[in-house]
Amino acid sequence: MHLKTLGALAALSVSPALADTVFFSTGTPDGLMAAVSQPSSTGKLEIETGDDFVLTSDSVIRGATFTGLLPSSAPLSDVVGVTIEIYRVFPNDSDVGRTSGPPTFSTAQVPTRVNSPADVELDDRSSFAGDLSFTPAILSTSFTAANSVAPGGIHPKPGQTTGGNGPVTGEEVQFNVLFNTPFDLPADHYFFVPQVDLSDGSFFWLSAPKPIAPPGTPFPSGFTDLQAWTRDENLAPDWLRIGTDIVGGSQTFNMAFSISGDVASTPEPSAMLPLATGFVLLLVFSRRKLLRR
Repeated sequence: MHLKTLGALAALSVSPALADTVFFSTGTPDGLMAAVSQPSSTGKLEIETGDDFVLTSDSVIRGATFTGLLPSSAPLSDVVGVTIEIYRVFPNDSDVGRTSGPPTFSTAQVPTRVNSPADVELDDRSSFAGDLSFTPAILSTSFTAANSVAPGGIHPKPGQTTGGNGPVTGEEVQFNVLFNTPFDLPADHYFFVPQVDLSDGSFFWLSAPKPIAPPGTPFPSGFTDLQAWTRDENLAPDWLRIGTDIVGGSQTFNMAFSISGDVASTPEPSAMLPLATGFVLLLVFSRRKLLRR
């Protein structure tokens, strides 16, 4: 057999490992908090609300869900579009020089940036760009959150602690998202930021239990489940903690979402070892035959 042919067979024997699935969920809404998260549009400021997740391996994220409130009796056709942004944790992708530095990293607008999302996003997908598709499903025609962060409810320090904007009631809707262009993310700590554009009114993202409770999935060992943060375009690039900064006191919040995908595939070493060993032996044998001639 020609040596080039042997080399080609050895290359073909390197098959990808069976992909392990990636799944994380904060669980179901707990009715404690609802925070607006929407892109900018006519008469509306952009508002971003984020909650964190961890990837312990390089991963391909193919889908997500998140649950929130539409205005009461709003038809699902009022949903104009959905955007999903991914942020890394500060100080990544951030101008640390505009902060006070360690240990608080405060700015003129917020008490701290420690454990916040970064100044700018790492990546995004949007139904407007066609790299994301979504299906909304009504879970309940009436759901009430005990407190909220509404449009106009985000203020720079020293007036950041308002106690929140009070209860909000609406139509509970779960958004099932497919990333037509998946996120390819290295192992790291991230924030998930969904935004829903409505033709009328605002979308409120619902909170989930903190600490995470079943059916949610726990954080991996060695990582801390961070609280939810929010900002509007006037506060950017800074962020405020929904619990500690805006509501005040000791209560903190997660937000209701999940992500799913698989671990990025890598060559399976064991698949190539037998053929590679035989290939080396054949090279040695061929060389000996040439030397005997």
